[in-house]
Amino acid sequence: MNRDRLEGSWDQVRGNVQKAWGKLTNDDLDVIEGDRKILSGKIQERYGVAQDEAERQIDKWTDEAVDKTKDHTH
Repeated sequence: MNRDRLEGSWDQVRGNVQKAWGKLTNDDLDVIEGDRKILSGKIQERYGVAQDEAERQIDKWTDEAVDKTKDHTH
C-alpha cells in the first residue's frame, strides 16, 4: 500500500479501518478520506497513543491487508 495514501477505493477500505479501530467515528472516516497522516492523528486522538505507536499499528494493518490480497491472487 502507498505510504501516504491508503490504496483502493476509500469506500471499500473505510469499513476495514473502522473494524480495526472501532473508536473512529463516521465523521472521523469522512475527514480521513484515505490520508494516512490524518488516520494516524485520529488514532492518536481516539486511543491516546503516541505517533510512533499509531504508525506501527497502521503499518501492521497495511501489511496484513497486502498479505490478504496476495493470498487471494495466488
